[in-house]
Amino acid sequence: MLTLICRHFVARASAYYALIAITLLTLVPTLSLIPPGEHLTQITAKDFITVHSRNTPTTYYEGRQGPTGFEYELMHRFADYLGVSLNLNARHHPESVLPAVRESGDLGAAALPLLPNPSGIYYTRPIIQMQPLVVYRRGLNGISEPSDLVGLELGTLSKAGTSEALRDLQHRHPTLSWKESHELEVAELLARVENGTLDAAVIFEHQFRLNRLFFPNVERGFILGDPLSMAWAVPSGRGLGLLEAANRFLQDLQESGTLDRLVSRYFGHDDYLEYVGTRTFLDHLDARLPRYTDLFQQSARETGFDWKLLAAVGYQESHWDPDAVSPTGVRGLMMLTNPTASEMGVSDRTDPAQSIDGGARYLRSIKDRLPESITGDDRLFMAMAAYNVGLGHLYDARKIAEMRGGDPDSWVDVRAALPLLQQREWHSQTRHGYARGGEPVIYVRNIRRYYEMIEYVERSRQQFFQLEQTPVNDDPLLLFELVPPLN
Repeated sequence: MLTLICRHFVARASAYYALIAITLLTLVPTLSLIPPGEHLTQITAKDFITVHSRNTPTTYYEGRQGPTGFEYELMHRFADYLGVSLNLNARHHPESVLPAVRESGDLGAAALPLLPNPSGIYYTRPIIQMQPLVVYRRGLNGISEPSDLVGLELGTLSKAGTSEALRDLQHRHPTLSWKESHELEVAELLARVENGTLDAAVIFEHQFRLNRLFFPNVERGFILGDPLSMAWAVPSGRGLGLLEAANRFLQDLQESGTLDRLVSRYFGHDDYLEYVGTRTFLDHLDARLPRYTDLFQQSARETGFDWKLLAAVGYQESHWDPDAVSPTGVRGLMMLTNPTASEMGVSDRTDPAQSIDGGARYLRSIKDRLPESITGDDRLFMAMAAYNVGLGHLYDARKIAEMRGGDPDSWVDVRAALPLLQQREWHSQTRHGYARGGEPVIYVRNIRRYYEMIEYVERSRQQFFQLEQTPVNDDPLLLFELVPPLN
């Protein structure tokens, strides 16, 4: 599912490349008096590139471990690609980025929509596709088509691409009116829908996925118009060297699969939520996990794991319920068996502190006992599988993987072999015999999903906390300008 999401954003962009190339040829003036690499040479000489951006969850923000964000990762990688430092100016709103690029900057990277007829800038090749989406306040019924927007308090951001979609719509619905702001960001816009200041808003689909956790009263409506391309902007009139370098960098990123992985990390998590059950997961995340976060963090420090991974294991095992018990007798937050609890010195499996500590040390012991030839993520995933199915059955699956011509040190090959432990043809050739080998495959997959979701929510909460600390004008509509009907 995540691969499909990534391709929704990235692969669809390829259909635009030929058109963009033709458009650029018509937009680029004769540069006979300007050396083709003048701008790039200047950047190399000063040893840094200045990038104008925005402080939003989709572009750049300060996380717990320093600067992060989808476009921040791209621009930081691009600076490394050029062999220079990154000088970031993120104090912008959508309207101010392009003027700054024209006047003084090297690059604009701020969820910029690739719009026709740019003045004083060149756009790079598309990075991802951005689909305008109508969202509305829970309780409003029948918001399912463009005509339903007429008469609503509707808002959007100016110069971000979504206002252009509304202007196109207004030609078919002349009575449509809306308010747009050049000072707010997406989360602030959604907050006004949440609190009833606005009835609905138009944002981009990936922005809604990234923010919807924090606005439970905002519903997804319908897509509006055609997708727009996100691109970077460079100033014109200073040669094409920087533009060509940026295009090569973005093409390499796409062809290597790195762009897919970044899109998945930042924008693919909505499907994780759908998989685990949005309400259930978020309810448990808010009501249960905070009680045990300190315990997970303490055990993580003592065992060398990421605390969020241990929390993900706990969620997979018990949904963070210290009184959970299975029909087979395993119990507690980390669902320890009696022999495992005894081995780890756990006297009370229903005591959360003992259970988390015992489960973390048991996972550590499994990981340490694996052959040294298994490394990296393969080692971690096999340790998690063995936590579920037992170390003996994992070794049996490694043997089957080797018998089938695979690599017993590769999780991909062992993962394919594990379900074969359910087939007599294969388990009869192993030391430990039959096992429900399909379960550890699902087990590891789920933990990886829960881990990424916890990491995503933690990262998003940091950004949202910053937003909550920002002073808000007493007049909730003062920062909006009215776009009146056409008649």
